[in-house]
Amino acid sequence: MSIAQPTELGQVSSTEHIKQLEQEYLLQNYARYPLVLRRGKGCYVYDIEGNRYLDLISGIGVNSLGYAHPRITKVIRQQAGLLLHCSNLYYHEYQGKLAERIAKASGLQRSFFCNSGAEAMEGGLKMIRSHGHAISPEKFEIVSLEGSFHGRTFGALSVTGQPKYRKDFEPLLPGPRFVPRNDIAALEQVVNENTAGILLEFVQGEGGIFPMSEAFVRKARELADRHDALLLFDEIQCGVGRPGTYFAYQLLDPPVLPDIMVAAKPMACGIPLGVITANERAASTIKAGMHGSTYGGGPLACRVALEFFDILDELLPSIVQVGGYFRMRLTELARQYSFIKEIRGPGLMIGVELDFPGKQLVLDGMKEGLLFNCTHDTVLRFLPPYILTEQDVDRAITGLNKLFKNTKRPEA
Repeated sequence: MSIAQPTELGQVSSTEHIKQLEQEYLLQNYARYPLVLRRGKGCYVYDIEGNRYLDLISGIGVNSLGYAHPRITKVIRQQAGLLLHCSNLYYHEYQGKLAERIAKASGLQRSFFCNSGAEAMEGGLKMIRSHGHAISPEKFEIVSLEGSFHGRTFGALSVTGQPKYRKDFEPLLPGPRFVPRNDIAALEQVVNENTAGILLEFVQGEGGIFPMSEAFVRKARELADRHDALLLFDEIQCGVGRPGTYFAYQLLDPPVLPDIMVAAKPMACGIPLGVITANERAASTIKAGMHGSTYGGGPLACRVALEFFDILDELLPSIVQVGGYFRMRLTELARQYSFIKEIRGPGLMIGVELDFPGKQLVLDGMKEGLLFNCTHDTVLRFLPPYILTEQDVDRAITGLNKLFKNTKRPEA
């Protein structure tokens, strides 16, 4: 492995040296791909040896405006010279503005800012538990979906419907009930007077890019109302512009409004920021002193998110158009390759399901200058930046076609 040359940023380490340091000093909890990234521009990233990659996963949906976006870069530079952090002991000028912007975009009333999707989910769960506790000590059950993924903290793990994530940490929180996605009969059977909340991702991300049916979502809203439970939509991966609307529940006409919505990934373009947004009924469950965050909603993250929403207003039509073009081109590939079972997902959230595990295709894709990943073992996941163009899609399809042409199914 060659060593990168000195640059204006100073001497950089070799790939092997970087890997060695991590192996010696970091927890070994990540199965990293053999790639060291150094910089990015637009939809492309570059490794420390200067090789270029079309990024179709964008930090698992975080780098929504790609890399080095001029407007985001300008805002970060300006705010870094003013105020990075002031804590929630005091006001700053951007948190209220961002909450107003999200209220107008979401149809909900009040927001709480934190640092991540998992942290937002924890706060949403506290709202649900507080709501149920005020009614009855027995009203603490939470209904979630099989195949769901809500985060890696204890509460979020407890309501994640994939045993592989929960098994090493049990016992977790009591009360979760899991039903198959889009199974209305199962949902009706489980929701009862002891149900405090119902959770769903409008499109399951980690679970394989599976959208919820309109009938299932509307039934969840009906049952939550009937049994005085709170309905929470997890939009951490599937929302905030990615489906071609501000939030995924707005894909329905008319939309089904949740009581609580949690979001995070794309909102601050790589700066940690999560949000819980709720109607007045759900927001009233959290009183002064019941919840908080040291870093959440700081001036830098909030100002960047405000700029992001201004840019997103202009990008939503393109997300729909380019996402549709991407699915069309992938459908052309599916006609050529019988191992492609299904292509699904809205906007720029696309899953390509194969009839065999896709990990090797991810590794081979890097050699072709394409970054994507594989979730649920057999689903190639594409979460590209919102600035993706049809020309970028053509580049991706050329590379994927080459990969598929050389693909041999693993023997059973």
